[in-house]
Amino acid sequence: MNKVWSKASAILLLGSAILFSSSASTPVYAASSTYKVTFEQARLVSNDHVGNEWSIAAAVAGKAINEGKSMNVSVDSKGSIKLYGYVVEEDKIPDEGENTKTVNVSSISSKGSTVKVMVTVTENRGRYSGNEAIWEFTYKIKKQ
Repeated sequence: MNKVWSKASAILLLGSAILFSSSASTPVYAASSTYKVTFEQARLVSNDHVGNEWSIAAAVAGKAINEGKSMNVSVDSKGSIKLYGYVVEEDKIPDEGENTKTVNVSSISSKGSTVKVMVTVTENRGRYSGNEAIWEFTYKIKKQ
């Protein structure tokens, strides 16, 4: 008998919430679309004596992604997708760099768009202090 009352109470509570909620307070959102975002690769473009042992990390819309992998992102028609790249040169005192690029979905072509995020890592110690290594993170975005 208690299970029946619990289910009935839950149904009544839900129904009351729907019935008495005001449509004026409910925000209206633009229709969303799904975009397939592929992290194609991260490549070292130039290296002026910064180091040679590297680790990278990438993210799409705040979620980690590996090279060669894809994820779907739902965005409204006036929204954007945030792409992120991070690089660390691993030594006793690591050198690191990161960059974020925000892509408005209205700028994505119907055939898809390739977006590059450039990440600069600056040497922080020693005789090469101030020298830079530049990484290029390549993402492909296509509307589904």
